[in-house]
Amino acid sequence: MIKILYFAGLREATGCAAESLPLPDGVTDVQGVLDVLRARGGAWDEALAEAKRVRAAVNQNLAHGQSAVCDGDELAFFPPVTGG
Repeated sequence: MIKILYFAGLREATGCAAESLPLPDGVTDVQGVLDVLRARGGAWDEALAEAKRVRAAVNQNLAHGQSAVCDGDELAFFPPVTGG
């Protein structure tokens, strides 16, 4: 089981702030989790679309698509941010 957190516009678009998800067989990285979530369709596919360049963190460390995800991990998704 992994814990997934959604921040800012992703939380608003999906209507979900957090969820627990059993790690599907064969899913071992951030990209695999994104693919599973996008497969839900609708708002999930739109909010997490590759063109949106969603950022991720695994256990509070910035991650990329090939970053490993294991049972017990916390995975956070958030939109790109800029400072100013």
